[in-house]
Formats: sequence, structure tokens, C-alpha cells
Amino acid sequence: MTDTAAAADLLLTREGHIATITLNRPEARNAWSDAMIDLMHDALDTCEADDAIRAVILTGAGKAFCAGGDLNAMLEREGMFSGDTVALRRRYVTGLQSITRRFDQFDKPILAAINGPAIGAGLDLALMCDVRVASERAVFGSTFARVGLIPGDGGAYLLTRAVGFSKAVELVLTARVFDAAEAHTLGITHHTVAPDDVIAHTHKLADQIAALPPGAVRSAKTALYRSYNQGLDVALHLTAALQSTVQHTDEHIEAVQAMLASISKR
Repeated sequence: MTDTAAAADLLLTREGHIATITLNRPEARNAWSDAMIDLMHDALDTCEADDAIRAVILTGAGKAFCAGGDLNAMLEREGMFSGDTVALRRRYVTGLQSITRRFDQFDKPILAAINGPAIGAGLDLALMCDVRVASERAVFGSTFARVGLIPGDGGAYLLTRAVGFSKAVELVLTARVFDAAEAHTLGITHHTVAPDDVIAHTHKLADQIAALPPGAVRSAKTALYRSYNQGLDVALHLTAALQSTVQHTDEHIEAVQAMLASISKR
């Protein structure tokens, strides 16, 4: 059974343990809107509060994943692009950057099904996800400089961690667009598949994750991300705390029992 909550700029659907968030502005290549930011927060809150949801897929409607900022709104200085310097700074902090922070704090796995172009803030959105599956036809680019901007939503931070500092510098300063094959080579994407297989392949990966003990998966994600910028000692103390917690859960005992039963049948 599938539960659906729909709004103009974003769709949230659920099938079993998997929720799918779909950016739904195909006429604008799923560029960000103010409404989409609010709806994304609502969708993530819903997914986080529902213990039955174990993984989330993020994708775009139509031919694009996300084109980043809305160029027409930029030109007219409307919505998130309106106001003086002080107002714009506040809008970034409370707007697009709030999405980056929300993804960073979301402890369930998020998988990006990159069905088409992921450009500018669209690339950054893909990088906020934990696992990324791309169509062979997808293209990527940190293209902010092409429109006289910088990666303002966390892209400089996220891209550096995905591809390394030196390569991130080249990609940001040239603002070039590159194909899915290069994105995979750089480590931006984990899987590259035929266009018609993007959703199915991503759903298969999500199902594999959802089949694992959910508490352990969430704690493992926390351990990975919170240890990344820490020294070894801090990381070890963190994982000791997390491990001692999950080791006292029913799902841990049940998983061990299932593993032993499987071994005994070999």
C-alpha cells in the first residue's frame, strides 16, 4: 500500500519501509522555490517521526533532478533572491542553508535517484544524500560562477569531502559541466545505470538497507558522519557509546539469532 501526501512543489510517497521525496517543479527543472524549502522540511520531519520508514529516496519529476536556483527569480530578485545584503544573508541562513543543516542532522539513510541534470545547488542537494544513483544521461556541475555566484548552500564543504580539495577547486573555479561517467570516477555517484533503471535500482538499494536492523543503521550513519572530522580518540569514544546502546536492543539479538540460524544451515 502506498500513502501519498502531495503539494504543488514537492511530493512525498511511502511504500512499505521506503519513503520517496520527489521535487515537483518539472517546468523549472525542479529548481528550488521558497515553497519547496518549507515542504522539504515538512517531508523530512514526517519521515523522521515515522519509525516504519527506514530509508528515504530523493528524486526529481520530469527530466531533471534539480537545476539549483531559479534563474527567473534571480533575474527579478524575487523570493529567496530578494532584499538587500543583510536580508539576503538572513534568507540563505534560514532558507537553503537550513536544508543543508537538516540533511546533516537526519539520521535515516537518504538515497538520491539522480534522474537527470544536477546543477549548482542541485549538485549540492545530491551531495547531501548518503548514497547516489545516477542515470547515464545525468550531467553535473558546480556552476555558480557562470551566473556570478558562489556555492552558497554548503557546496564548497560538501564537494570537497566528495572529491577532495584539489579537484573541488578545479570544478568550482571552472564551473564546468561533466557527465555521469566522470561523476562516478570522481566519487560523486556510487552507481550509474540506464535512465529507465534509476528508480528501480535506487529502490533495490533502499530495500537492502531497510532489511537491516534500523537502529543499528541509524547509529552507524551517526558514527560515520560525526567521526569524519574528529580525531581517532573522539571517534572511538563516540562509537563506544553508540555500540553499547545498540547492543542492548532486541533487534541486535534477533539479528544475531538469524545469523546463527543461517550459518547452521550451511
